[in-house]
Amino acid sequence: MAGGGGRSPFQITLRASERRLLKALTRRGTAEHRQVTRARIVLLAAAGWTNRGIARKLGLASNTAGKWRKRFCQEGLDGLGDRKRPGRPRAFPAAVVAACKAIACELPATRGVPLGRWSLAELRTEILATGLIDDISTTTLWRWLDEDPIKPWQHRSWIFPRDPDFAAKAGVVLDLYDRVFQGQELEPDAYVVSADEKTSIQARCRCHPSLPPGVARVMRVEHEYERGGALAYLAAWDVHQARLFGRCEPTTGIAPFGRLVEQVMTTEPYASARRVFWIVDNGSSHRGRASVERLEGEWENLRLVHLPIHASWLNQVEIYFSIVQRKVLTPNDFVDLAEVEHRLLGFQRRYQQTAMPFDWRFTRADLAKLLRRLDEHDHRATAA
Repeated sequence: MAGGGGRSPFQITLRASERRLLKALTRRGTAEHRQVTRARIVLLAAAGWTNRGIARKLGLASNTAGKWRKRFCQEGLDGLGDRKRPGRPRAFPAAVVAACKAIACELPATRGVPLGRWSLAELRTEILATGLIDDISTTTLWRWLDEDPIKPWQHRSWIFPRDPDFAAKAGVVLDLYDRVFQGQELEPDAYVVSADEKTSIQARCRCHPSLPPGVARVMRVEHEYERGGALAYLAAWDVHQARLFGRCEPTTGIAPFGRLVEQVMTTEPYASARRVFWIVDNGSSHRGRASVERLEGEWENLRLVHLPIHASWLNQVEIYFSIVQRKVLTPNDFVDLAEVEHRLLGFQRRYQQTAMPFDWRFTRADLAKLLRRLDEHDHRATAA
C-alpha cells in the first residue's frame, strides 16, 4: 500500500466525475490553498495511500489527512467545505472599518512604505502598525474592501488630457466620423481617412521551429530568437467606405508618410474628390503647422486634421492596428523582414475583402461627459 502505515477503515473509491472535479481543483490557480490540499488528500487516499503517507507527502499532521478522508467517505464532496463556526464573528466599529479602507486608498509611498502598491498581507501589516486594531485576518480585510469595491493590488495606466484645446480638436474629429464639418454635413464626394504608422515591427527568427497545435497541445513557440531587423507599417483607413491602404517602409518619417498619402490621393475616388480629410496624431511624420502647409500645398483637395496630444485612441486606424497585432504579429515568428512584409500586406488584402466600417459610438456628448468626470476627479485630487 502506497505511503506505508496502517490501513484506514475509510476507503475511498472515486467516480470519474468526482476525480475530474478534484483534479481540476488542484490545478485551479484561484482556488484557496486549503481546498487544494483537501482535494489532494482525497486523490491520494483513492490511490491507496495511508494517512501517514499522505501527511508525509503533503507536509501535514497525520490526523489532518484522516479527518478529510473520513469527511469525504461520509459526506462526499460536500464534506470538503468548511463547517459553520459557532458564535458570532468579531465585530469592528464602523470607524475602524472606514479608517482601514482609507489606508487602502492611499499610495504606500505617502505613508513611507517602500512598495509600489498594496497587497492584502502588506496592507494588514500597515494597519496593525498604526494600532487601529490588535489583529485582523486578510480574509476579513478583503471582505471590507470588497464592499465598495477597493482593489489596491490592481493598477491601470492612463494619460490625463493635457492639451488646452482637447475638447475642440477632438470634437472636430468626432464630427467628421459623423460626416459633419464646421456644422455642415459633408458632401457625398468628401472622404474621411484615418492614418498612422505602426513602428518597429521586428522579425524574430526562433531558434527552433514553432510547433503547430495538436491533440491536447497548444501551439508552441521557442522562447529564444535571433533578431532579423525591424520595419514600419503605414496604413490609411477610409472611415466610412471601409477601404484600406497600407505599405511597409524601412522606417517612419516625412518621406515614407508622403508616399502613403500619394498612394491614396492618386487613387479614385480620392484623386477627384471635393475634399479628403486626413486624421492624424502628432507624430513627427505629420506634426504641426508645417505638415499642414506641406501636405495641403501638395494636394489641393487634402485637409489635414490633427488629433489632440495623447489622443491616438480617437484615431480609428488604431483599431485596425490592434487587429493586426493580434492576428498577424502574435506570436512573432518570421524568418526575415521580407516575410513580415509579405504577411502584413497579405492580411491587408484579406481583411479588405470583408471590411466593414467600425461601429464607432463615441460622440461629442460622450466626450463632454468624460472631460467633466476627469475635471471633477482633478478637483478632488487637488482638494485632497
